[in-house]
Amino acid sequence: MKKNLNYQQIGKEVIQFEINALKSLKSYISKSFSKVVKLILNCKDGKVILSGVGKSGVIARKWAATLSSTGTPSFFLDAADASHGDMGQITSKDIVILISNSGESDELKNIIQYTSRNKNIKLIGITSKKNSILFKSSDVSLLMPRIKEAGPENIVPTSSTTNQLALGDAIAIACMRYKKFTKFDFKKIHPGGSLSIKLKTVGELMITGKKLPVVKEYIKMKQALKIINNKKLGVLIIKNQKGDTKGIITDGDLKRIAQKYNNFENLMLQKVMKKNPISVRDDTLAAAALSIMNTKKITSLCVHKDKKIRKTIGLIHMHDILRSNIN
Repeated sequence: MKKNLNYQQIGKEVIQFEINALKSLKSYISKSFSKVVKLILNCKDGKVILSGVGKSGVIARKWAATLSSTGTPSFFLDAADASHGDMGQITSKDIVILISNSGESDELKNIIQYTSRNKNIKLIGITSKKNSILFKSSDVSLLMPRIKEAGPENIVPTSSTTNQLALGDAIAIACMRYKKFTKFDFKKIHPGGSLSIKLKTVGELMITGKKLPVVKEYIKMKQALKIINNKKLGVLIIKNQKGDTKGIITDGDLKRIAQKYNNFENLMLQKVMKKNPISVRDDTLAAAALSIMNTKKITSLCVHKDKKIRKTIGLIHMHDILRSNIN
């Protein structure tokens, strides 16, 4: 083992190789890039199918994952399996994207031949060799710069795969921006992700229906006490005969009222309730609702829809938000 190698210097050299490769790639972004993006965007009824061999295959799988997660239905097709029956996954409305640095991978030739027989299947070729089979056979060819790999003897795919990865991200983001794909769209197809948790709305977590602690404003405190104990939420929403929310009262308020008034059980609720309680829209982020609670030093908020602030449809409690791991 050589003891005098400068590993930090080697690391910096590799990164610099790849930085240089990305700079070269940037200069290759041309009309062909726009054609690829438009072709993908016009694929309304089909899917985008990615394939490649070796390290390029790994990158193709990443392309498929990124496109799918940003609203473009895509999947990875193993080139070897394609030659043994999986070619049937490709339909006439699909787009096939093949990634190959050389453009001459034997495993991809069967896919190229299959797509050429069906003129409705569009083939996009990603390669660094203009005279390759892939480049010449594709409906749209995207030429990559021919660069030196970041390793001894130029044999390990490093700089080239970095470029392939970046190109896939560029295409996916271009499609995403055209579709105006938002964080809320992202949430729908990532229900188990940490971002999805952060993007949960009040409407998804609020208490509704029979569980909602609603009472009329003209009842007495004695009756209110029974209801607040039965609902076990520590709060009551008070409405008038028209169904408009007029006030709110918490178990903490009840304790203060009991200390202030003698025979408080006979008091009418409307006389001691907190008027015009804070209400948030059902599409408010739960994290934003939690921030309001912390600022106002309260534990629950009324919830309304659209601009109907006095038409309470739910109640969001701090505990419901915290149980969802939102903080």
